[in-house]
Order: sequence, then C-alpha cells, then structure tokens
Amino acid sequence: MEAPRSLTAVLPESTLLHIMRNRALPDNVAKRAAEEITARLPRGWRSKLTLDARRGNRRADALLEIRAPDGARGVIIVEAKRLLEPKDLPAVLAQLRPFVGKDARAVVAAPYLGFRTRERLREEGVGYADLAGNVWVTLDRPGLLIQAAGAEKNPWREERPARSLKGPKAGRIVRALCDFRGPIGVRDLATRAGTDPGYVSRVLDLLEREDLIKKEGRGPVLEVDWRGLIRRWAQDYSLLGSNRTGSYLDPRGVDSFRGNLRRADARYAVTGSLGASRLAPIAPPRLGVCFVDSLEPFAGDLGLRPAESGANVILAEPFDPVVYERTWEREGITFAAPTQIAADLLTSPGRGPAEAEELLSWMAGNEGAWRS
Repeated sequence: MEAPRSLTAVLPESTLLHIMRNRALPDNVAKRAAEEITARLPRGWRSKLTLDARRGNRRADALLEIRAPDGARGVIIVEAKRLLEPKDLPAVLAQLRPFVGKDARAVVAAPYLGFRTRERLREEGVGYADLAGNVWVTLDRPGLLIQAAGAEKNPWREERPARSLKGPKAGRIVRALCDFRGPIGVRDLATRAGTDPGYVSRVLDLLEREDLIKKEGRGPVLEVDWRGLIRRWAQDYSLLGSNRTGSYLDPRGVDSFRGNLRRADARYAVTGSLGASRLAPIAPPRLGVCFVDSLEPFAGDLGLRPAESGANVILAEPFDPVVYERTWEREGITFAAPTQIAADLLTSPGRGPAEAEELLSWMAGNEGAWRS
C-alpha cells in the first residue's frame, strides 16, 4: 500500500480555501476525498469516481467504485459537508443509513473533521476523509481497511470566540460541569468556576457544537457527557504540559512515598496511577504523581532526590488551584477528584491512558460516589 499522504502536501492553502468557499463545495470536497482514498488503495486495486450520482432513488454527492484485483467490487457513497459538528451527526447518519449494504459503505467528506466527530463516525461504522489527511474507510466486500492520521487541528478554521479548552478558566468550567449534576445555569457555572458569564457562554457554545452538553436555547445546561468532556479536555490539557513538574526518586520506592505523604504538612493532592489505584486498580503503581504548591520544599520534606532518569515520583505545581477542589481522603492520604485524576492519566505516558479508561468505567458505575 502506498504511504499515506495529505492533500495539504498537494494543494496550496489558497486553493483549499477557495474550495471551501466555493458554492460548488460538495462536489469539490467529494472529489478531493475520493482522491485521498484512492491514493491509499493497495497496489493493483482500481477506483472509478462518479460525482452527483444516484443509487436507487437517492442522490449522493459521489460514488466511488472500488475493484480488487480478483474482480470483487464495492461502492463507497461519499457525503460532502462544508462543516460537520458532533451535534449534527444524528441527522447525517439518518441520511446515510439507506445507502449502506453488504457491498457499500458511507464516507463523510469535509475540509476538516474534528477528533470527536471522527470518533463518533467510527463508532457508527461510517467512514470519513477530510482534506487535512484524516481517513478511515472500511469495506466488507472486497475486504478493505484504510486508516491515516492527518492534522489534529483545523488548518483553515475561521476565528471563533472559543476554540479550545486551554487554560485555567476553561479547566475550572470543565471540572464544574463534570463534578456537579445539572441543570446548571450560566451564572451559577460562572460562580462555581470563578470566571465571568460571557466566557462561560462562549465555552458552552463550543461544548454544545461538539455535542458534549445538552441545553435549550439560552437556558441552563441540562445534561453533560462527562466522559466525553474529560476526553475532550485532555486534547488541550496535559499533566506534563500544563503544570510545572519535577522528577524525583524515592530510594525506597513508591510505597515509601505513599507512606510519607501521611506526615506531609503542606497542601497536596495525589493524582495519576497512585490515585486511580485506590478506586480502579489495574496493577501496582510504579509512579507516584502529586500536586503540590512548591516542588523543592515538598520534595525536601519527604526526602525525595531530583532524578533525570529512573524517577518514581513526579511533583507538579498545578495550573490552577481547582486541582485541590473536591479532594478525598483514604488511609490518611489526600487524593485529587476522580475527574482530575482521569484527565491526568489520559495525558500520561506508559499505561496511563489504559488506567484512565478503567477509572472512567468505575466512575460510570459509581457516579453517586464522586458527583453531586
């Protein structure tokens, strides 16, 4: 199979912007998406593209016929969109279902498809191809899987009031939405998050577009997909990137570090594997991670040694004091809120993401234990 390549390497940005603004955008995007798919077909496979085609009594933006070397034939129905947000997916999926059969699969094409949109499409068994090189296409007959990762950020995104969940204010809003049940209004949320209602509204607009919250008009937030929201936050927040961290060695191991925390006088909150292991253990923790107000004094009090390699403890000065909110204690040790631990694990190296998924499963089955 040929090495994946993105159309961003083939077409200049000015041409792509022209495509996006052109009234004939569906045909253009459908054609470009078909080229993205065709470029990744195995050697000996062929394709034939028909724009503005019909399949039965239904119209499709494009039909891409795929033929394997043995003559087996399949069809990819391409539906092109100028913009597709997660909240728009139910209508699009209903539109595409009549097209799908044993020898046919639907593919959504767009200038750019965000991570959550791509994730939801895969869950529904619908393929995608965007002009930033993100491709996922499957066929049962002939058997085919094409998968390629392109840009994770929209290269041509128009300016919007809120485009990410970076920064302390966004982090406090995420924590409040996850930790407290709805309904919750904008002003109440602003008070809980310690920010202004205008900024909260802009963040809620972003989350509503990404189908992470449910609200009616300008009314309160009624429902929150807290698991999806934590995963979405982890795209813009990271344990090692958003906090000032230091690596240390406890010569006696992680168990010694955990025991020494019981005599710590300074404020702290345990996160990462050590925190998750108290709720949803997978394996004995090999790394202790802890939020503290000041790295060096805390490390000195607990007898930790700075370590460039072989560290078994990470101390982190937090991006915001929200990491100390809704902490809980067990056996004399203070732990961060499960929502914070999950986000930190999702962005941790090694087995951190797997431990995060185990913790999220525990949280789903014990919502009353951590959410109020």
